[in-house]
Amino acid sequence: MPASTTINDILRARRTVYKYLHPTPLHHYPSLSRLVGTDTWIKHENHQPVGAFKVRGGLHLAAGLSEEQKQGGLYTASTGNHGQSIAFAARAFGIAATIAVPEGANRGKIAAMEGLGAKVITHGEDFDTAREWINNIAEERGGYFVGPTDEPLIQGVGTYGLEIMEDLPEADVIIVPVGAGSGVCGTAIAAKTLKPEIKIIGAQSAQAPTQQTCWQSGIMQSGPMATVAEGLATRVPFANTQTLMRNLLDDFILVEDSAIEHAVYLLLEHTHNIAEEAGAASLAAALQIRQKLEGKKTVLVISGGNIAPKRLQQILMEHA
Repeated sequence: MPASTTINDILRARRTVYKYLHPTPLHHYPSLSRLVGTDTWIKHENHQPVGAFKVRGGLHLAAGLSEEQKQGGLYTASTGNHGQSIAFAARAFGIAATIAVPEGANRGKIAAMEGLGAKVITHGEDFDTAREWINNIAEERGGYFVGPTDEPLIQGVGTYGLEIMEDLPEADVIIVPVGAGSGVCGTAIAAKTLKPEIKIIGAQSAQAPTQQTCWQSGIMQSGPMATVAEGLATRVPFANTQTLMRNLLDDFILVEDSAIEHAVYLLLEHTHNIAEEAGAASLAAALQIRQKLEGKKTVLVISGGNIAPKRLQQILMEHA
């Protein structure tokens, strides 16, 4: 089904989002600018109460449900951040939430979802397997299944794109990590409506390249998925975000997991912020294309900070 989100939808979403959340900071770090080689700004979605940008979309979606839909409960699948978003929103609106996670999911993210009151069930080897399974469960139980790219989610997360443009209207480039694509699509709709000449660049792991290869080829097909970056671990493309990305993205970069891990370390060193692997993909991409960014005011979206302590320890030991 074609995507239909407009900037008016995003503006309306702000009314709900800002009842529960504050705008996140957009900070400039001189040493990071020197590292990237251009004027570089960080959009800190890792400062959200659940540690990631997706909470904006969950709140907007829950606010628009009918009483009947709320009674049936919310069902979704997640590697962690989307699930925390739905759990946070469900608690805010008094809705039951059931979330399927793949085997080996981040224990900290599971604990956070459970702490918010959600029921978490482990099923399948990866996100897409868990997603297909929980969708069937929702149908059987008369619940409301939330997909990772539902339009209300795009509308909600697009609010951080508005914040970027309001805080830094002179921005030339925004680089956004891409998993299922809601974040980069919402950002692109908001930013390009306000400033059509701005460049929007997606960043995805080379070890989970499905979204990028489908964007490049125009062919919808699944692909390999072996990335350590949970938030980028998608092996199946989504029609609505693919449509938007093909219409709105100016470039789409694949970065190696090793470069993403190094970017986690660099963000801690230069900004004193913890980024999860997916959140650091924007910096990894900026470093990879630094010559193209020279002279451009560049915003890097740090989409989340929910990295497992053991993973952070490993990265620090390897890259320090």
